[in-house]
Formats: sequence, structure tokens, C-alpha cells
Amino acid sequence: MPVYLWEGTTKKGEKKKGEMEAADESHVRIQLRRQHIRPANIKKKPKDLFENIPLLREKVKQQDVVVFSRQFATMINAGLPIIQCLELLGQEEKNKTFAKIIIAVKEDIEGGSSLSDALEKYPEIFDDLFVNLVAAGEAGGILDVILQRLSAYLEKALALKRKVKGAMTYPVTVLVVAFAVVILLLYKVVPVFEEMFTGMGSALPGPTQFLVDASRFVQNNILYILGAIILFVIAFRRYYKTKQGRFQIDRLVLRLPVFGILLKKVAVAKFSRTLSTMMSSGVPILEGLEIVSKTAGNKVVELSLMKTRQSIREGKTIAEPLSEAGIFPSMVVSMIAVGENTGALDAMLEKIADFYDAEVDVAVNAMTALLEPIMMVFLGGVVGGMIVALYLPIFSMAGAVG
Repeated sequence: MPVYLWEGTTKKGEKKKGEMEAADESHVRIQLRRQHIRPANIKKKPKDLFENIPLLREKVKQQDVVVFSRQFATMINAGLPIIQCLELLGQEEKNKTFAKIIIAVKEDIEGGSSLSDALEKYPEIFDDLFVNLVAAGEAGGILDVILQRLSAYLEKALALKRKVKGAMTYPVTVLVVAFAVVILLLYKVVPVFEEMFTGMGSALPGPTQFLVDASRFVQNNILYILGAIILFVIAFRRYYKTKQGRFQIDRLVLRLPVFGILLKKVAVAKFSRTLSTMMSSGVPILEGLEIVSKTAGNKVVELSLMKTRQSIREGKTIAEPLSEAGIFPSMVVSMIAVGENTGALDAMLEKIADFYDAEVDVAVNAMTALLEPIMMVFLGGVVGGMIVALYLPIFSMAGAVG
């Protein structure tokens, strides 16, 4: 449907403007009158040339969803109808893609759908956790409370994600820079020295000869090297998309000396926070575990949680199968067992999540402090070693002249 830009005035004389998706101009006028707005000017919005190209379309970030949830909860708590809330949020949203989705959700509700059903049509924005909690809020008449919990959960999950991403960015960046510098030296710098060495007429030292040979290989096969890198990345991504490939890679990542420990703590924090939020919102534990497993982000953790769910269905407690998974520390399992026995599992999971959030902070700081000198020594050793190897013949010649 086309989008119309409108301007109008309220009963109090306040001037307002916005945009609305409708079948024609008359439908826009009807919608505005329902909102007690007298339309003054309505015109069709010019089409964006790039809106139908997925790669050029503006992406919806998790931060956008967090802000949307917080504002939506505040508006509902203030007594505004859902449709009016979505209309205002759609008009104020700066992300064009997200604004269109909000308006589309509003129109679905006007057509008779529930809020959770309307949100379910956009799984790339609103995941199973979001949709199920909204459904629980609608059923219990506590949608504002659920949205507040959701926004708080999303904020903490986003903060956790940023911590891990920040910890991973540094070593990956250093490795990429080191690889690029090595290729540049072999492709551009070493050939200059090779011409100079040719005129010396003497045998080159071992390290220098190795560099010269490597440089010739890179110059003769640079396109093949770049092609091999691209093919490797494509093959890796395709393999990771398979069920077996993702399981094998995720299991390998969890076994890494430094990163594995960090990612296990992240998995515990995310599991505890998500399940606590769902249980405190009235979602049954079996349904909650199924959703938590899908949002775990690691296939090994996901399968462990699905086994836990199956064990609970067979009559076991949640602590028993978690202890057998090998991912959750004994302290966490013991605290969950206490929470089950006291009937306060959601509160206990929240405490575990808070504790492991702090543990992730400590682990990230320790890993950064450990990796910084290692990466600096690695980068300096690689580049410095190449420079020394290039100057060895010059030093030898200077020594012979002396």
C-alpha cells in the first residue's frame, strides 16, 4: 500500500504531521478523524528508489527494539490504546524500516489480529521470546509490566553481547592487520630488496632466502591466494549452517582455553536471565526451556537444554539434567536446586544471571589484559622478524667490508 504524508490540527488547535500507510487518501482522512485530527494537507509520499533492495534497506538494530519496548510500555501504562501507541511510535521512529513494520503491526491489529500474532510475522525483529512474553502479557492483562521486563532483559542482553563482541574484536583485528602487513611486505617491499640482493652475487642467509621465495610465490599466485581465502570463507559459512557443522564448531569454540571459558559464562548468564524473565512472566517452564534453547546462540548449549526439557517432561527436576550437561557449573546447579525446592526458581535464576554478568566483566577484563601483550609481541615479532631477515645480507656485507 502507498504511504501518505499528512498535516492536521487537533481539537485543541495543536498542529501535527506524520505519515500513514493506507489504500487511498480517503482512508487516511478516516483514520485521522478517528484520532480527532482535522486533516489540512494529505499527499502521497515519494517512493524511495532503494526500499525494495534488501542490501540497501536500513537494518533494525537490537537497540531500536529496546527503545521501542520501553516507550511502548510507558505509553500503555499511561492508559493509551495499543493502536494509538503504535501510531505514535511509528511516526516518531527514525529507522524507516522499523517504522514501516510498526505501522504494519498497527494495521494488523486494526484488522482483528492480536498484538502477539501481528509481531509474529516479523521473526527477524521480534523473536520467539518477545512474541511469547507479549502473548502472556495479553492473556494476563499485564502487557505494560511484560514490556517493561522485556526492555530490561533486552538491555542487559545487549550489554552482554557488546562485552563479548568487544573482547573478540581486538585479537581478530590484530590478526587481520598482521596478515595484511605480511602480504603487503611480501608483494611490494621484498621484491625491491631482491633486486638489490641480486647484484651482491653472494648466497643469501637462510631467513632472507625464505622471504624471497615466499615473495615470489605470493607474486605469482596472489589471485589464487585471494580466491582460496574467499572460497574458504564461503565453505566455512555453508558448513556452519548445517546442523552437524554448527555443532562441531560450537563444541570446538567452547573447548578453547580462554574464549571457551568466557563463552560458557555468557551461556550461563543468558540462560538464567532468559528463563527467569519467562517464568516471572507466567510462561510454563517446558515452553520457556524450548524458547531459551532456540535463543542460546550455541548448538551444544541448545541440545543440552532440549535434553533438560525432555528430562523434566519425564518427571525429573531441572537440576538433575543440567548437572549432566557438563556446561553449567556445580554452583549454578546447586542454586537452581535450592530455587526449585523453595519455589522461587525465577528469583534464583535472576541472582545467577546477575552474578555471571559480573563474572563475564571480570573474564573480559582478564582476557583483554592477557591478550594485549601477546598480540603486541606477535605482531612485533612477525613484522620485526621480516625486517631483520631483509637486512641480514646488508649487515653481512657491512661486516665483510669492515
